[in-house]
Amino acid sequence: MESGKGTNETMKVTAIIEKNNDGFYSVYVEDELPEIGLNGQGFSVEEAKKEMLAAFEEYKTMLKEEAKEIPAGLENLEIEYKYDMQSFFNYFDWINVSKLSQKIGVNDSLLRQYKKGLAFASEKQCTKIQEGLHLLGNELGTVRF
Repeated sequence: MESGKGTNETMKVTAIIEKNNDGFYSVYVEDELPEIGLNGQGFSVEEAKKEMLAAFEEYKTMLKEEAKEIPAGLENLEIEYKYDMQSFFNYFDWINVSKLSQKIGVNDSLLRQYKKGLAFASEKQCTKIQEGLHLLGNELGTVRF
């Protein structure tokens, strides 16, 4: 392993966030960091993310204490989060579902069912919602005060 010290190398990973059947939220990095087993759980997405990031910091601290090198890229870990619908709406609880459905062209009632876990969006529907959110994000990125 090469040391991540003194390098600007960034490692990009995808963390999957899901609501479990037991009501807890979990977040985990599946295959990209097998030596770490990076994961966290909580009553909310925010809590699960914090637990996962704390576990990651503990891992790096352990390596330092054992005088082991931190693998290249881990000092500048970049995490992309992939949500299921319930987790997305839990984390972004300030989003008004009715207004969002109008903005992105998805049936209001159906979007509420996705939010509550009563229905599951098809891949096509997930893509439509994701693209709508990205367009909204781009629009918000142009705002100036």
